[in-house]
Amino acid sequence: MKVVHSPAHIGHDPENFISTGRLAPSPECPERAHRLLAAVTDAGYEILPPREHGMEAIRAVHPDGYLDFLQNGLTEWRKLPNPGPAMMANVHPGRHMQGRPEAIVGKAGYYMADTACPILPGTWAAAEAAAQVALTAADLVLAGAGAAYALCRPPGHHAYGDQAGGFCFLNNVAIAAQYMRQDSRARAGRVAILDVDVHHGNGTQGIFQDRADVLFCSLHGDPSVFYPYYAGYGNERGTGAGEGYTLNLPQAPGTGDDAYLASLATALSAIKNFAPDYLLVSLGLDAQENDPLGILAITTSGFERMAAAIGALGLPSLIVQEGGYLCDELGDNLLAFLGGFEAAP
Repeated sequence: MKVVHSPAHIGHDPENFISTGRLAPSPECPERAHRLLAAVTDAGYEILPPREHGMEAIRAVHPDGYLDFLQNGLTEWRKLPNPGPAMMANVHPGRHMQGRPEAIVGKAGYYMADTACPILPGTWAAAEAAAQVALTAADLVLAGAGAAYALCRPPGHHAYGDQAGGFCFLNNVAIAAQYMRQDSRARAGRVAILDVDVHHGNGTQGIFQDRADVLFCSLHGDPSVFYPYYAGYGNERGTGAGEGYTLNLPQAPGTGDDAYLASLATALSAIKNFAPDYLLVSLGLDAQENDPLGILAITTSGFERMAAAIGALGLPSLIVQEGGYLCDELGDNLLAFLGGFEAAP
């Protein structure tokens, strides 16, 4: 399995976000990617740089107004009197509010779901590079590789088509999925996305929820008590033509390997029935028992078992990095997952 990675992620280095009412150091830091990259490098994986695909594939998922905000909003923000060093929304539209403002403070709240996605001078370059990483890894799979790993940072699965959130700006897995759907190398273009991050992939669900050509399955911490709180419930099954093509399997706090793998079997059965041409895995390593942002109790060996079950599907697969934060086991968790996937019969 080849690994695709870009060092451009280091330009996005947020200092803080607001957590439970306090300004706290951001856990979505460059060191995350450094540790993951060191793990795969030391294990002997071939590391490839991303190939530039331009903006067409990104625009297939994200509209121009949102992309303009990500690219140029900080310039407008800096014209404010006494602005902070990062663009961070301090007001958000509630469910009774419908207007679309012109002022940059209002735009920030409109396009940013929470305070975990501050925009810095290097944020756009890092996010765009992460999308190119996912697209380049998708190319490997489309060209016949059995699997490829996109070591993306910043992550992407909380980003909706027109909204950042949860450390995410561009939805890397959605961009890759849409690209694979449309590529002439795809036999039929049906794709399934399996999200195993501890947080629900609400952005990915939102992008594909009304479509029958993309199956979205997610195992995640129970959103009634855990981020993103407002999406990821078991009764969310898709809308319109996409009804029945979303499967959410919330996990109770403290869920361990065996119970998690039983739920995973349900997701894998749904994927088999869907019979996709390609599988995309949103790989969050934050379901691990010692992850500082997690509420589940998956062990390092549990990641290996999880990946072996996924790999046993025998599908051409793109693995896209999502969460997984600084703990001693971070690199080991990644190697356990990649090794388990590769060893699958």
